[in-house]
Amino acid sequence: MSEEVLTSEEDGILVVTINRPEAKNAMTKAAAEGIAAAMDRLDSDDTLRVGILTGAGGTFCSGMDLKGFLRGESPSIEGRGFGGIVQKPPQKPLIAAVEGYALAGGLELMIACDLVVASTGAKFGIPEVKRGLVAAAGGVMMLPDQIPERIAMELALTGDFIDAARAYELGLINRITDGEALAAAKELAASIVANGPLAVRVSKQVIKQSRGWPMDERYTRQTQLIAPVFVSEDAREGAAAFAEKRAPNWKGK
Repeated sequence: MSEEVLTSEEDGILVVTINRPEAKNAMTKAAAEGIAAAMDRLDSDDTLRVGILTGAGGTFCSGMDLKGFLRGESPSIEGRGFGGIVQKPPQKPLIAAVEGYALAGGLELMIACDLVVASTGAKFGIPEVKRGLVAAAGGVMMLPDQIPERIAMELALTGDFIDAARAYELGLINRITDGEALAAAKELAASIVANGPLAVRVSKQVIKQSRGWPMDERYTRQTQLIAPVFVSEDAREGAAAFAEKRAPNWKGK
């Protein structure tokens, strides 16, 4: 694992921290590789249920490292995209904990996550046009899926920022906290960890994939994904725990 990316785990939560505070966590090739490796670990380790992506030093991510760009370096991973996740996010839930700026590629990292918790002082934007560039790591494609198209268009064409209150109003983020974003993200993650891991993973899968399904095939395709959940050991355990008024003991199978 690169020192540009730090990881820690507790209670089923993997915290992944972009560790370039001196550069406002601008994304490099090494950092992208570190994030990709962390996402592989999240999906492959059965003891891990939820990931949190954050940045060190009070900034989430300020985008691509422009010094690296001038050297010809690309902070992308083949098949995974910018930051190692925008084209291939993990199968398990991933929460962005945003302090300070989530700009350009930083915003694209954020919107590749499933949930977002942000501090009150956070700022969001895709200012690439101000540098003669385009938000090509998913910003101009993915942002209109998450907020109204006209607002996405304004952000893309002006390059202007919005604050946390406006982002929450638009539904771009889930929660705003006056305290540390990471602490609030851990609280949200804990509420997910308490649930059946198979059910959580498949729920995410259906939400992500179903928007592209033809209307007359949606329930058929959903059934193909969720049927194994309903006959799983966890489904029986969930029912038994409810009947016995106790916490469930999930096995993930």
